[in-house]
Amino acid sequence: MAARKKSSKKKRKQRPRSLVIRWWVPVGVLVLLAAAVALPYIAPRDEETGAPVPPGNWRYGIDLSHHNRTAGIQWDSLRVMTDVLGRTTRSITKARTIRPLSFVILKATEGESFRDRKFPDLWKAAAAHGLSRGAYHFYRSSRDPLVQAEHFIRTVGPLRHQDLPPVLDVETLHPGCDLTRFNSDLLLWLQTVGEYYGRTPVVYAPESFVRDYLSADILDNYPLWIAHYGVLRPLWSKWQWWQFSDRAVVYGIHGMVDLSVIH
Repeated sequence: MAARKKSSKKKRKQRPRSLVIRWWVPVGVLVLLAAAVALPYIAPRDEETGAPVPPGNWRYGIDLSHHNRTAGIQWDSLRVMTDVLGRTTRSITKARTIRPLSFVILKATEGESFRDRKFPDLWKAAAAHGLSRGAYHFYRSSRDPLVQAEHFIRTVGPLRHQDLPPVLDVETLHPGCDLTRFNSDLLLWLQTVGEYYGRTPVVYAPESFVRDYLSADILDNYPLWIAHYGVLRPLWSKWQWWQFSDRAVVYGIHGMVDLSVIH
């Protein structure tokens, strides 16, 4: 029997529908991913709420460093607003109390050589807008206290009459640190900086750190700025400044901030 002649035309092979990917599908996925990333930065934040404010007639202040989102601060509009539940809020329509921010504390230095990159601009801006300003040094117990004090003085420079006293931030100990030597070194920093500026420095520390590590020579002779969150009043009663939250919102600045009060 003779073989049947094959057609010269090749039949087009069709791809399964499930494997056909439209060009707009990957584009759409990329757009959605980009929107998800950008949304926190472009979406309105006026409804954001933060930590509750303890009851009392306070003067409020914040502390800032390179960790904060400081671009676009509205210096003339900084306000602490609270809603009906006593929480800090950025919503003017939900605000039940509105109080101006009284002061700002800025990180200047850490250890023997670190300088906060945002300090110079923030320091000048706070002064230009009439805010009471202060500078703090983050203390490293493994480093020379005198070198740290001189580093702070060189970085901050002269203080104005209306500036706040220098602040020593103490919240860490290096392994094997001797407490007697630790407190002696802290006193050297405090005395060196205090003599240079003619002002008594303030000591910042968490409540548990104050109780466990700081000596009576420090606690009896230097004002205390205590950090204690989630309480109506700090357990340690001898304080002049109180940082009651690191999750507050303040009108005029992005993101969460540390919020403190002064008697």
